[in-house]
Amino acid sequence: MKKMLSVAGVALLTALTAVFAFGQPAQAATGFSVSNGRLYDANGTEFVMRGVNHAHTWYPQQTSSFANIKALGANTVRVVLATGDRWTKNSAADVANVISLCKANRLICVLEAHDTTGYGEDGAATTLAKATDYWLSIADVLKGQEKYVIVNIGNEPFGNQGYGAWTTDTSNAIKRLRAGGLTHTIMVDGPNWGQDWSFTMRDNAGTVFNADPQRNTVFSIHMYGVFDTAAEITDYLGRFRTAGLPIVVGEFGFNHSDGNPDEDTIMSYAQANKIGYLGWSWSGNGGGVEYLDMTTGFNPNQLTSWGQRIFAGANGITATSREASVYSGSSPSPTTSPSPTTSPSPTTSPSPTTSPSPTTPPTTTPPPAGGCTASYTVVNSWQGGFQGDIKVTAGSAAINGWTAKWTFANGQTVSQSWNATVSGSGSTYTARNVDYNGRLGAGASTTFGFIASWNGTNATPAVTCTAS
Repeated sequence: MKKMLSVAGVALLTALTAVFAFGQPAQAATGFSVSNGRLYDANGTEFVMRGVNHAHTWYPQQTSSFANIKALGANTVRVVLATGDRWTKNSAADVANVISLCKANRLICVLEAHDTTGYGEDGAATTLAKATDYWLSIADVLKGQEKYVIVNIGNEPFGNQGYGAWTTDTSNAIKRLRAGGLTHTIMVDGPNWGQDWSFTMRDNAGTVFNADPQRNTVFSIHMYGVFDTAAEITDYLGRFRTAGLPIVVGEFGFNHSDGNPDEDTIMSYAQANKIGYLGWSWSGNGGGVEYLDMTTGFNPNQLTSWGQRIFAGANGITATSREASVYSGSSPSPTTSPSPTTSPSPTTSPSPTTSPSPTTPPTTTPPPAGGCTASYTVVNSWQGGFQGDIKVTAGSAAINGWTAKWTFANGQTVSQSWNATVSGSGSTYTARNVDYNGRLGAGASTTFGFIASWNGTNATPAVTCTAS
């Protein structure tokens, strides 16, 4: 997250494709794998990341964030960890707890070591070799979690100095992780504070990919001020697609001190080309970039304008995210675990930015005997649009399915929905359960949501619920 120091000349990509002679990955079928530039989960189903970054290492008490991030539709969370070289080390027990939170909330965990940020320019940063030491030191809690965990070796591993070592250092780190028995998909960040303005990662990605004996490495570009035009974004990502190399946008924002990134193109191009993206960040930013908080004070009911954009906007997480198929057939309840015993102080304190319209209190219809009830809540509202949630609760007996109905009084129109099949006829809408949330035990609940438009008035409708 630093402004580039110079403008790099455009390098040819011939080396990228010339060395990229690969076939099917050698990865065992126990976890994620890469083939022909795409990421697949353990069931062989293509997986496209849609999620956010969460600063766990500085806010270890915010364990509810995992459930809250999932509730807004994300399928992935990139979790900030510390190796102990710059910030207090996240213990093996703490990492195991993070993984359990991801699994309980049906999220894929991308675990990243943050202490490498800006190495070569920031004197406090550590090396990729030290980050590799960290992963090997906690290998016991990582092994066996290949279906749910991706290992991001080091965040933004070089600044704007000394980044010529990126190819060799990254290749060596991958080889050491494989020799240490880690078979997970590995993610690697670009140099230049993650933005790769020198094209070092772009032009040497093939070499790094082939250095992985399992051919199971994904490349991560961070898009801030360097990527402030559509042409720069589409050219960079498109070259990886042309070369058949896997690429994700591991961090990006809607604004930054080094320029104004084109988040609309990042999200639309990623959606059109099935490229994963992970926005920065859920909450807790400091040091002058508090505007990158998606929520105010970790409160999911207080999305900032950036939070509204990335979750509810065009090509946003809520509408485009698809849960990893490895969670199909299981229904763990979202959970939060007790905070770890160690609670290092955050490097920066959370600073609230903007607050959306107050949450509308839910309205509940009387429960029919042995049936279900439904309550309607406006979670967030902005000019011309809003996000609504409807909670369905079974009555005194278990149900096998449900249908909720409501009628808008002010011309509101639903454009997107999730966790239900929603259809409209005029101002009346009908929502039916999907396969995984129709069966509810007595008193149990499930929630579905939608994005809708409104103009002038947004009265809360009564919702009826019919059980089957």
